[in-house]
Amino acid sequence: MIKTVYLKNMVCNRCIKVLKNEIEAQQIELQEIELGRLQLNIKNDKEIGQLKAIIESNGFELIDSAEDKLTEKVKIKLIKILDSLPLDLEEKLSTYLAKNMHQDYSKISKVFSFTEGVTIEKYFIKLKIEKVKELIQAKEKNFTEISQLLDYSHLNHLSRQFKAETGLSLSQYKTQHNNFRNPLDQIV
Repeated sequence: MIKTVYLKNMVCNRCIKVLKNEIEAQQIELQEIELGRLQLNIKNDKEIGQLKAIIESNGFELIDSAEDKLTEKVKIKLIKILDSLPLDLEEKLSTYLAKNMHQDYSKISKVFSFTEGVTIEKYFIKLKIEKVKELIQAKEKNFTEISQLLDYSHLNHLSRQFKAETGLSLSQYKTQHNNFRNPLDQIV
């Protein structure tokens, strides 16, 4: 029986690799895997139990409700946007999401805000700040280059957002010895 399963907290290619390896090790037939979604050929209840154990032991959660599926799809779209820099959205984020998800943005926004307790825009800012932290730690770009990569109109705009989100200036964060980053699956 072909079964599509939606998962919460899949945020990177490592998540895909881990699940793929563990599912294949249990000899469950995996047909397709992408962030937030698995398609499998499940033969019996034992495989369903094994699958649930794999999912839970790796920190993922099964998603059942349509609202949670929509919210997770939004998160994955936003994470993917930040995977390839420079960030170059040719349209407003709301227009991009509505087009790519084939739904009215007001519905997407209401569902996301209700399920996550934060707006899509605020969530995207939090993701961008985590990307800034990653780029600072890589020590390959200066602050101006980082702000340009993330499509900030000016370095001051990035600096203000960074300080508001972290409580630290960009320089303070850079000079700390224990640079902290939040896992993408725990951003809210």
